[in-house]
Amino acid sequence: MPLVTSTEMFKKAYEGKYAVGAFNVNNMEIIQGIVEAAKVEQAPLILQVSAGARKYASHIYLMKLVEAAVEDSGLPICLHLDHGEDFEICKACVDGGFTSVMIDGSKHSFEDNIELTKRVVDYAHNKGVVVEAELGKLAGVEDAVKVDAKDATYTDPDQAVEFVERTGVDSLAIAIGTSHGAYKFKGKPELDFARLEKISNMLPNFPLVLHGASTVIPSFVEECNKFGGKIDGAQGVPEDMLLKAGTFGVCKINIDTDLRLAMTASVRKHLMEHPGDFDPRQYLKPARQAIQDMVAHKIRNVLNCSNRL
Repeated sequence: MPLVTSTEMFKKAYEGKYAVGAFNVNNMEIIQGIVEAAKVEQAPLILQVSAGARKYASHIYLMKLVEAAVEDSGLPICLHLDHGEDFEICKACVDGGFTSVMIDGSKHSFEDNIELTKRVVDYAHNKGVVVEAELGKLAGVEDAVKVDAKDATYTDPDQAVEFVERTGVDSLAIAIGTSHGAYKFKGKPELDFARLEKISNMLPNFPLVLHGASTVIPSFVEECNKFGGKIDGAQGVPEDMLLKAGTFGVCKINIDTDLRLAMTASVRKHLMEHPGDFDPRQYLKPARQAIQDMVAHKIRNVLNCSNRL
């Protein structure tokens, strides 16, 4: 089975009121852990690559790893560019075999965001590739994306409708209170579900996307800190909120920080408990299993997309 776009995935997700997990990948072990979980759970899957990951591992290595995952698992997998900042990187990923790209023009004015997004849409659609865009600004840090809390803005529902109509984009990432990184909330977590419901009602049958949606699982934070880490005050989006979002037209939920925490916690624990180990396979094998277990949990209990193929 070849790589697929997210079109059919999102159609089924919207109708079934669940979300598809979009998991960020950087290396072989992360890809293997994610894919094995999706295979066991029989879940649709999006593997996404940031500009930073593409620079770290190189485009060709990531492509071949994902192609191997498709061949080995038999799953329908969508390969997505996360937070493409300009036309050039989107074009490179479209030409390089990705089946979905995101153009993030949220740092630009509304009109400039539309112009940039429309340019990417026209190019990608001509090649059979789907496009995600972003309207509104999420606070936090993820790779090269850095937005101060004071500069964050929620998505305006009326602008969202105009944006979709004028660009022809296939899905839209909206800002309703999530944020990038491990430090999402200082107080009680809150998402603007009234805004989400209004946008969803104004864009019927249109797939919405949540970025910055890791739950920052407390057990991983505690394990990191117990074994020499320093991740104080980390807090994510409660799982019940993400499950609820899937009933309001959110068809794609991005997960990155939780993957990093699962792997790092496992590696820290292993090396502290087995200081004599120096073969990377000795600590990467349990780290890969930690990824798999965490992703399976997300698929079953947060995304609600088990057995949805």
